[in-house]
Amino acid sequence: MARPRGGSAAGGGHHRDTPSATGWRFRGTITGLGTTSGTRVVIGDWLDSPFGGFADVMVERPGGHRVLLAPTREIADFVSSTYSFDEVVQTPVDVLSERRWVHVLAGPLVVHAQLGRRTFLGWLLRLVPTSVATHPHWLDILAPIVHRLLPGVQVRGSARGDRQEWYGATDVHAVIVATASWDGVDLGRLARVEPPTRFGFSSTPPRPACVTLVTTVRSRAAENPRL
Repeated sequence: MARPRGGSAAGGGHHRDTPSATGWRFRGTITGLGTTSGTRVVIGDWLDSPFGGFADVMVERPGGHRVLLAPTREIADFVSSTYSFDEVVQTPVDVLSERRWVHVLAGPLVVHAQLGRRTFLGWLLRLVPTSVATHPHWLDILAPIVHRLLPGVQVRGSARGDRQEWYGATDVHAVIVATASWDGVDLGRLARVEPPTRFGFSSTPPRPACVTLVTTVRSRAAENPRL
């Protein structure tokens, strides 16, 4: 079933400048892939967030130039205050998930990615109840294991803006085919996400994948609440 995520409606009436008792929580998917040109792309497709449903894209070019493509100024401000970029572009970000394909149109970027079957890691994650898998306390315990098994990947860490962040994954599907272009120029064939992206403390897995997850962001300045 097709599921479009458009930039035009994002942010309407759902924006919260301050975290709730559990922090800012984003539920959706992150699709990370590399290309043989050296460009690496991270697509966030968020079903539920303090901004409502929206999509954004982080792109690191071969020379290391980091670009955020975000649909609204509010989203751009929040994401760029949490992660590091050399350039922030406000532009409609449209993501269409149809069967096993993810289609992305975001300013100069066009991506078509085909998803494969659930990975072995995805099957393992499915065994853990979502409420546990996405809980910061569980992720604190899991962090050293993930770091050893998946180079460049962290499930917790410090973000910009005096914030802490946790990534609670619940499923993983491999990306098996992808095409991408930037300003109409082909970016090459699908490749591993190498070197790791440098937007924050963690990169996506080296093997191109679509990860279902809940991202939790908390402000260190706020009282540290119990979930």
